[in-house]
Amino acid sequence: MTASETLSPEIIACIQRALAEDIGSGDVTTDSIVPADAVAAGQIIAKQAGIVAGLDVAAATFRLVDERVQFTALVAEGAAVTAHQPLATVTGPARALLTAERTALNFLGRMSGIATHTRRFVDEIAGTAAVILDTRKTAPGLRLLDKLAVQRGGGQNHRIGLYDMILIKDNHIDFAGSLAEAVQRARAAHADLEIEVEARTLSDVYEALKLGVKRILLDNMTLPELRSAVTMAGGRARLEASGNVTLRNVRAIAETGVDFISSGSLTHSAPVFDASFDLQPHRPEGERA
Repeated sequence: MTASETLSPEIIACIQRALAEDIGSGDVTTDSIVPADAVAAGQIIAKQAGIVAGLDVAAATFRLVDERVQFTALVAEGAAVTAHQPLATVTGPARALLTAERTALNFLGRMSGIATHTRRFVDEIAGTAAVILDTRKTAPGLRLLDKLAVQRGGGQNHRIGLYDMILIKDNHIDFAGSLAEAVQRARAAHADLEIEVEARTLSDVYEALKLGVKRILLDNMTLPELRSAVTMAGGRARLEASGNVTLRNVRAIAETGVDFISSGSLTHSAPVFDASFDLQPHRPEGERA
């Protein structure tokens, strides 16, 4: 089974768009310098410590340029690696390797950066019952890749988009006129979907619980307010803390007893993971270096 066959059609389409954006009418530099029949081998190497995500995406990138490329991952997805550690070997037509290199590294660097950042949050709350969630604050067009990277960093995904879960936020409540009216309209329209309500105050939490809402987002609440919400819910609803979550305060938030902690920074503020591709041109047997 090839790397392309293990990824969703949506992710493959994303890779194809990225390649088209970069290659355009052709790689004029590589095609001018590298003979069409040249073959080469190379390694993808980590230039920093972190968590790896996206080697399968990188493999698909190379193979979408030329299916003859052989890509061998040397570490597992979600593995912790050290600086200078080889991550994969790549062999095949030299033109394909050079043409696909930057797009492959762009995907690998972004995904591994998100996974590394996510793992820091996950490690920070180790031993608590809370779960780290992402948000919809992803790069346009890259949501599935960003959210896959969060998973590989040990986090979990919130809703993928606007279609797979109802999240009644402050603007919806204000438009409907009340929290109760917003919940009623949502239930009438989509009885099959999970409903989460954003609570700005403890009074909102109380009202959501009275309405039988099973998931409540606690928006920018203080630690005492979070603890009060947990006590008030008494296990009747799952509670998600959100807003101004950082590595410095995430442990304290988790220790309030909330079920989930969501942070947009997992995807919108993760530093790119630094990796390089070192190419070694193939030399026929007996030829001197």
